[in-house]
Amino acid sequence: MGFIWMIIVGLVAGLLARAIKPGSDPMGWIMTIVLGIVGAMIGGFIASMIGINADGGFTGLIFSVIGAIILLFIYEFVMSKRRV
Repeated sequence: MGFIWMIIVGLVAGLLARAIKPGSDPMGWIMTIVLGIVGAMIGGFIASMIGINADGGFTGLIFSVIGAIILLFIYEFVMSKRRV
């Protein structure tokens, strides 16, 4: 059940991050889920660095979305360098 829950939260966090961040991000459902899951890891790391417990619930989702937005900016930066 934990793995399925991680995929669902990853999808939600990825979709929210893509909706919040301006610009077009041409990626499919799988990449959106991966974005959300890795964003949750980044967000959890940021939360632990500032001393906030983000192990679940609304706080965990907020930090997951923040991490996914950071990851989207990094993805966009890397992809723009590759196209040039």
